[in-house]
Amino acid sequence: MFRTALRNVLAHKARLLMTVLAVMLGVAFVSGTLVFTNTISEAYQKSSAKGFDQVDVALRPEGRVSHGDTIGKEPKLTPALLDKAAKAQGAGTTIGVVSGFTAIADKDGKLIGGDFQSQGGNYWGTKDPRYPIVDGHAPRGQNEVLIDSETARRAAYKVGDTVRLSIDGPVLTPRIAGVFTTDDGNVAAGGSLALFDTATAQRLFHKDGSYDEIDVKAASGTGQIALRNALDEILPKGVASTTTGKQLADDQARQIAAATSDMRTGLLVFAGIALFVGTFIIANTFTMLVAQRSKELALLRAVGASRRQVTRSVLIEAFVVGAVAAVTGLLAGIGIGAGLRTLVGRLGGTIPDGPLVVSPGTVATALAVGILITMLAAWLPGRRAAKIPPVAAMGSVHAKATTRSLVLRNTIGALLASAGTAVILYSTTLNASDAQGPMGLGAAILVIGVFVLTPLLSRPLIAAAAPLLRVFGVAGKLARQNSVRNPRRTAATASALMIGLTLITALTVMAGSLQTAIDKMASSALKADYAVTMANGNDLSPDVENTLKSTDGVIATSPLRNAPSRIDGQTEFLTGVDGATIGKLTALTVDDGTFQVGGTRVVADHDTATAHHWTAGSRFTVSYEDGRKQQLTVAGIYQSTEMMRGIMLDTATLAPHQSEPSDMQVLVKTSGGATVSAKDTLVKALGDNPAIRIMDKKDISHRIGQMFTLMLNMLYGLLAMAVIVAVLGVINTLAMSVFERAQEIGMLRAIGLDRRGIKRMVRLESLVISLFGGVLGIGLGVFFGWAAGELLGTRLATYELILPWGRMAIFLLLAATVGVLAALWPARRAARLNMLTAIKSE
Repeated sequence: MFRTALRNVLAHKARLLMTVLAVMLGVAFVSGTLVFTNTISEAYQKSSAKGFDQVDVALRPEGRVSHGDTIGKEPKLTPALLDKAAKAQGAGTTIGVVSGFTAIADKDGKLIGGDFQSQGGNYWGTKDPRYPIVDGHAPRGQNEVLIDSETARRAAYKVGDTVRLSIDGPVLTPRIAGVFTTDDGNVAAGGSLALFDTATAQRLFHKDGSYDEIDVKAASGTGQIALRNALDEILPKGVASTTTGKQLADDQARQIAAATSDMRTGLLVFAGIALFVGTFIIANTFTMLVAQRSKELALLRAVGASRRQVTRSVLIEAFVVGAVAAVTGLLAGIGIGAGLRTLVGRLGGTIPDGPLVVSPGTVATALAVGILITMLAAWLPGRRAAKIPPVAAMGSVHAKATTRSLVLRNTIGALLASAGTAVILYSTTLNASDAQGPMGLGAAILVIGVFVLTPLLSRPLIAAAAPLLRVFGVAGKLARQNSVRNPRRTAATASALMIGLTLITALTVMAGSLQTAIDKMASSALKADYAVTMANGNDLSPDVENTLKSTDGVIATSPLRNAPSRIDGQTEFLTGVDGATIGKLTALTVDDGTFQVGGTRVVADHDTATAHHWTAGSRFTVSYEDGRKQQLTVAGIYQSTEMMRGIMLDTATLAPHQSEPSDMQVLVKTSGGATVSAKDTLVKALGDNPAIRIMDKKDISHRIGQMFTLMLNMLYGLLAMAVIVAVLGVINTLAMSVFERAQEIGMLRAIGLDRRGIKRMVRLESLVISLFGGVLGIGLGVFFGWAAGELLGTRLATYELILPWGRMAIFLLLAATVGVLAALWPARRAARLNMLTAIKSE
């Protein structure tokens, strides 16, 4: 039986090629994902570990603790604390660390590095062991800065050049005093790092003579644990926590691993989808192979082979096919991993140097996935073939499914589809956070139910295409009959395409509806022409609003200033606004009272008012961050949006209680509205600052929707793998169907159907099957998109379902294109069959 199985594999190489390709693509995706994520994870971990070489113990401030109506103050790491740490037993070099966002512009005025990867800090003394200087000298005073060597190389800066940079808005133009090297992970990822002397850094980053962290290097002969214990004994309680350098490195390694794990999980989900689609193809292939060899298997049974041996022979074939596919998929996956790393570099990202990581786990996973998926898909056809009586198999009595089996299948499919639909509908009544699990489960059950029902659905849906197929005469009629002759095979072929289009359609429906909601939110909530923010979302200096207020053409400005407070024993964040102008810059719906901000009169959003049982006219006492209290009155209650929420009060009321006021953003209205010239005026007023983003309503919508668009495009690319696998499935099914119907095709040729008619018949059959899968996929996708939108609507008031008819038409056209392309080779093969040879074949 073993030799027989091997002979069958070698005898049907062409038939099994598509199956090998389907499995190989899925395995390549899995192994490529593991290779890529393992490579970048190890590279970043090794790079980040080098950054802690000069740190044996780090001191970091304890968090703010609030009690009752008092907001706890943030503990500060002072120079006195640094001196105390330096005198601890076993302490060597002690460094005070200051850091914060610092945007550096290149020579064209564009921001270097990503929004969140542009950092700044302090250079300790005249020789900082953390940052070896390769050219120039340590910075001295506010007019000198150091930049990292990678930034200098990318922007073609050299010592002595003037560089434009910004911390919180205003533009600075220091001279480059030197260039240094660093193992900083942000720089390795394509960001930038600027260093000032310690006093300048403390002033620029608003540290008021304090540090963000104190790093202590152990003296020779002292271990990290011993040094940490010595520091814990002498440091005051509740001010700073101590962490060893090893623990810091381990924590960062875990964070990097977690970040790459999320990426790995996302990519593996789509690899799983490709494998899931491939499973249908494999099962379909083996079902057809077993059916074509039914007489051979019956003869084996007649000469003494047991059912178990017949099943085992099919599984041995599957094992050989799976092993070949797994090995080739692993090799292709290693190439994909290397290619992805190169692609990231070409797209502007930077990954630290390191070898390509192919772990034993990756190899084992690839082999296990390829072999197990193939054997699992082949098990049911093999088991079904073994149960057929030898006499029945020789007479082909088994060819058609019994009425009982079809009734059972349709009943199970209907129950599964109904259960899945019910679970999804129930999920739409839950909170978004609670509904994700049930909705995912319901979607999986519904997809399986529809797959089980596809043989039943295929007849009426394909029959609906009959009027169109009549246009093609005899070829069209034969194509329709062929596509419904074996509903199970048609269903398995169409289901592979259905799954890919279901996901693509659902994502498109959600993305289109979400973008429309974002556009409505931006246009309905704002009367302002522009919103001004930092590129990375950090706070702006109040100087930015003052500059904009005095700019020609600006008729109204208001900051949105965030500040913590305590109300009724709870922490609430206040939003400081210009009470005189905020009404001209926003268009919020007021449910109760009036939108009036000024003095002790404030407005609160509906959720906050409900939580504190406020109505218009309610009074409450607020405790500010400086410890002082004040009684405020709720003038009105408004409906919140994604941009505007919480308690708003006048900045004139809030500012006296803030030691270092800063703005989240500034709203601006100009006399001529949002025009190119007005934006240019604002840009010039702020000194062509690369760190500041000036956005009109379209920019705001684009900015918020950009991540969804980017994610959607990535998902389209990933789901393309499932569509490619589905195409292979259609090709495979048609090719094997042509082989199976060789005698029939020969007879058609003999009675007058020419080669062109044969080609047209096969192509139309493929087109009908692909469109059947496309219609099912788009229908399911719309339903899933609606259900997911119901959850989004609970968080986004402006959300409404928008059906992208144009894109759905493109998806249907894509399904038709898949059908046409997939039929090219099988149709050509069918047309080239010798009619006499075909008629004599069995």
